[in-house]
Amino acid sequence: MHDHSIDAAVASDSFDIYLSEISKIEGAASLALVVRNNTIKELKFSISEWKRFYTQAIRGKHAIAIPQLVARICGTCSNAHLLASIIAIENAYRITPSPQTVLLRKLLYNGLILRDHALHLYIFALPDLFGKNSLLDFDENDPVQHELLDDAFEVKEVGNLLSIVIGGRSVHAPYPTIGGFTRLPALDEIKQLKSKLTAARPKVLHLIDIFAHAPFTQTLSKPIMYSCLKTDDFSFLTGVIQTSTGAVIQPDKLGDHLDGVIIPYSHARGFTFEGNLLMTGAMARLNIMQSALHQKTRESVQNYLSVFPSQNIFHNNLAQAIEVLHVLDVSIDTIDSLTTVENESPVRFQPQAATGIGVIEAPRGTLYYKLDIDASGVVIRGDIIVPTGQNQIVMERGIYELVEKLLPSHPTQEIIINEIEKFIRAFDPCMSCAAHFLKVKWNGKYLQ
Repeated sequence: MHDHSIDAAVASDSFDIYLSEISKIEGAASLALVVRNNTIKELKFSISEWKRFYTQAIRGKHAIAIPQLVARICGTCSNAHLLASIIAIENAYRITPSPQTVLLRKLLYNGLILRDHALHLYIFALPDLFGKNSLLDFDENDPVQHELLDDAFEVKEVGNLLSIVIGGRSVHAPYPTIGGFTRLPALDEIKQLKSKLTAARPKVLHLIDIFAHAPFTQTLSKPIMYSCLKTDDFSFLTGVIQTSTGAVIQPDKLGDHLDGVIIPYSHARGFTFEGNLLMTGAMARLNIMQSALHQKTRESVQNYLSVFPSQNIFHNNLAQAIEVLHVLDVSIDTIDSLTTVENESPVRFQPQAATGIGVIEAPRGTLYYKLDIDASGVVIRGDIIVPTGQNQIVMERGIYELVEKLLPSHPTQEIIINEIEKFIRAFDPCMSCAAHFLKVKWNGKYLQ
């Protein structure tokens, strides 16, 4: 229950909302909103993720140490940072990994997509559809909710197991390295994963159906440019940058097209793409390369693919669910095709002065690494551009338009808070891993 003063403030046309910066697993965020006479006078959305200074932390470190160091940037998509940095160093040293290494990396990465998307969709986003604060509030006596509880942990476990078998751990995988793997998985361990992947498929189909019928809509009035690393097989680790406007850019030139925007009240750079509002992530990938999805995936979700290309930000959730099915189908086929795991050592290399760029599709969007390395193999400079930084300006603009649409109906504080939370969660941003993303200060009182 709220006291009268807060309710009266909400009923009026003037109020302030302050979202305090809360550190979560993946960073912190804040929002200041000032409304006067039912008009937004100020809205500032801030990310403090980059104040961890990880680009400074890698300076002076030997390139060999960088992958395991940057894997610690994120506790959920650590293997994205691991592989992006490995690819950057390999490009600097002109190392060509073996076909087996490429295949195993794809399997490892499929595990990340499975686990990370499942975490977001089941644990963070699904409660919004059921009017719950948390997945833990689901009713075990309700057959539908009970089934989803079981599905959440089973699907997430499959992703964990795939990463563990291939990489040694589900996060901060120790086996992938520059030029290969320090330890290779046993063929029989890989083969044993097929039954679990197959068992997860109907559960994911159910999840896709749920998000395909989700009632949430938020389309921005200004055009958004979508961008992703396009591949022929939707495999996340190679390809060329393609935008929704049809531009095709080599990955090593991406930095030339991303315009960093200093946001005075944010600890993270925002980005535009040649001056355009930019969104990256699962919806961008589905908007641009749905035809590259696994054939079995396309056949199973053909009724839902027609919504892409989409402008509804909430379709990012549906896109993630479809990607989960895609990596399941790809992984099953890959495991079926494996007949042996050859005993091979990582490619040898000599340190040299070079610059390497690695670009991959992280679960939340395009991840960019640029490493300048000196002749002794020490990193002298690094640039890391994460997906949430690229999405920051679109997120702020979307929050503005969302609140603007809500104001004429004189919404309660709970409605404004919940709608902002749901919208931000649709991006699956790296600065938060909690279902209750925000701690809100409304006229001097904190709400969670």
